[in-house]
Amino acid sequence: MKYVNKGVPKLDAMALVTGKPVYTDDIAPEGCLAVKVLRSPHAFARITDIDTEAAGQMPGVACVLTHEDVPRNRFTMAGQSFPEPSPYDRLILDKLVRYVGDPVAIVAAVTERQADHALKAVNVTYDVLEPVLDPDQALDHPSIIHPENDYHVNFDIGNDATRNLCSSGEFSSGDVDAAFEQAEVLVDRTYETKANNQAMMETFRTFSYMDHTGRLTLVSATQIPFHARAITARALNIPKQRIRVIKPRIGGGFGAKQTVVSELFPALVTLKTGKPAKIVFTRQESFAASTSRHAMKIRVRLGADKKGNLLGIHVDTLSNTGAYGEHGPTTVGLSGHKTMPLYNKARAIKFTYNVVYTNTMSAGAFRGYGATQGTFAMESAMNELAKKLAMDPLALRLKNLVEEGEVMPGYYGEKLSACTLDQCISHGKDLIGWDEKYPCRKVSDSRVRAVGAAITMQGSGIANIDTASVEIRLQDDGFYTLMIGAADMGTGCDTILAQMAAETLCCDMEKIVVSQVDTDHSPYDTGSYASSTTFITGMSVVKAGKDLIEQMIGAAAKRLKTEAGDLEFNGNLIFAGSPDGDTAITVEDLARRLAVGHGACLSATATHASPVSPPPFMAGFAEIELDLETGKVDVIDYVGVVDCGTPINPNLARVQTEGGIAQGIGMALFEDITYNKSGKMMNTSFMQYKIPSRLDIGNIRVDFKSSYEPTGPFGAKSIGEVVINTPAPAIADAVANACGVRLRKLPITAEDIITGIHDY
Repeated sequence: MKYVNKGVPKLDAMALVTGKPVYTDDIAPEGCLAVKVLRSPHAFARITDIDTEAAGQMPGVACVLTHEDVPRNRFTMAGQSFPEPSPYDRLILDKLVRYVGDPVAIVAAVTERQADHALKAVNVTYDVLEPVLDPDQALDHPSIIHPENDYHVNFDIGNDATRNLCSSGEFSSGDVDAAFEQAEVLVDRTYETKANNQAMMETFRTFSYMDHTGRLTLVSATQIPFHARAITARALNIPKQRIRVIKPRIGGGFGAKQTVVSELFPALVTLKTGKPAKIVFTRQESFAASTSRHAMKIRVRLGADKKGNLLGIHVDTLSNTGAYGEHGPTTVGLSGHKTMPLYNKARAIKFTYNVVYTNTMSAGAFRGYGATQGTFAMESAMNELAKKLAMDPLALRLKNLVEEGEVMPGYYGEKLSACTLDQCISHGKDLIGWDEKYPCRKVSDSRVRAVGAAITMQGSGIANIDTASVEIRLQDDGFYTLMIGAADMGTGCDTILAQMAAETLCCDMEKIVVSQVDTDHSPYDTGSYASSTTFITGMSVVKAGKDLIEQMIGAAAKRLKTEAGDLEFNGNLIFAGSPDGDTAITVEDLARRLAVGHGACLSATATHASPVSPPPFMAGFAEIELDLETGKVDVIDYVGVVDCGTPINPNLARVQTEGGIAQGIGMALFEDITYNKSGKMMNTSFMQYKIPSRLDIGNIRVDFKSSYEPTGPFGAKSIGEVVINTPAPAIADAVANACGVRLRKLPITAEDIITGIHDY
């Protein structure tokens, strides 16, 4: 292959490194009204009065909007396909505010300074209510967070808003109770993960304007242009055809921009005033008034015989969705369905869950999307089981590992068609030097080095739901325009899709022009989330490319006065017999002829949705150095070995893996969203919320063990999310191996380690 499985540089690399104006705020027109949002200082309160008169009369103020000025259509901000599984439980502005940071009023002014001054002039009177801050106490709490009569769910998600229950459910295969009765060794532990912020470089931002026909145009840093259009239409109570969404470059998303966080505020201002409007979230707003990872408490029960054969697995998850339910009913499922299937040899499995409302900022999508939390719990429990059995934890995993060809009841009954996870484990074991280093060794009187390991799986898109369409046009000079609806958020999907198009069309990459996403012109795509783009959109590219080749051969046959079946295509020529023969025409010449007179410009459109979601796999290995006197943990070395099918672009796959591991290290050791007793988030800047720097992540080494996924383009599976899941359990295991302290709550802090050592 010429381009697939090659490290092709990103198409936009030079534009990005040379600082070209490509992001939303760069391209916003002069004269946009500055939009600011007044936010609730209370975790739970009812607005009894808002006085906006003084603010509305201040210099430069174009409008001040309250809950009385907005449509009363309940909606979800979650970017998901219709019918969305997330409840319709919010308004743009509501009389009832449900967390510190909930929008209360919108101000638009000529300048940002004028808007800030006007915000301070809005006087709000609140009836403060008792908040629900502890997810353990949320169910059947006297305070009902969503008492509204127009609360709506599209289908049964196990929901009861009167009990603060957003979603609940249960799944089982086999008799788990019988399996536990037969087990000779049991592990029953509860693990806790905190909320984390996506911390992308570019904060949320959108500008809006009315075009010459009176249509609302939104230019936004979003992962979900088509879902953003649908959500905006519902929230504003206007038809979809009156809305256009354009996505420029995105400065990172990691799932945060799978939610419509900023779009509605300038959209509403533009509709009210007819003027262009822009909002740029501050870093503080991006922390405290957007969405985070779901905090979860996960109880894992494992039962095995003395030889390490797993008999039963039960995962029970309590997920905190915060004040609103976006992504709550779907995120929780991955904590069980993408962890238990790893150990498909177990005789019986069970998964139960509750998702509860609290008066904290709503949780949403974050890379890993529930599998990250579930992996910490499941893999930590497996490491604890190995200790009880006095087995090497890698040997325990290999004994119970899912294998190619097996049907996975815990993974929606799918059959595993491609898997090299056993090779990932073996190769990673060699790279880290497991046999020499496990479990630990002293390097000084106060310092210990130790290793730990974990494995994980994810998915490739959402089976039977995610859909992607692609159009490839043959242009009049013999080059191609690749029209996609997938949103490149820095991952390089534009490049990867262009590689697949060039490979399919047997042409140079320079002949593929990738068009930016515009809902008026781009074919429909659900968006860049759920690790779907390479797998789902990539298959659409392959299908469209093959269709276009057939069309070109058919058009060439007419001009060459021969049968299409006699012609061949090599990317540059369409010919019969030999490329050097008389019966031949170049693609460039064909394209020019088709654009003149009675020709027909050629384009091919293809749509792909998959009935399966083939899981990528990863094995992660951490080597740490622990200071027994201070409890400080340094990550010395991290090895990640990934099975993502065929890596379309190994360079970009490597960068994805390195970045995911770095984020996972942050989750394990540093990142900790906390609230005070009043429900106010306490770490809303990078001064308080710590993410790892390059000095904190040690040496990261990445390798691949390729498989061939028959349902993916060129054998590819996804890689975007699986790479974040292993660091937390691997590092927790290494800490336990170093000092005997098993920490079951993230982040792992020096204080908790020292306390544990003293109690050990």
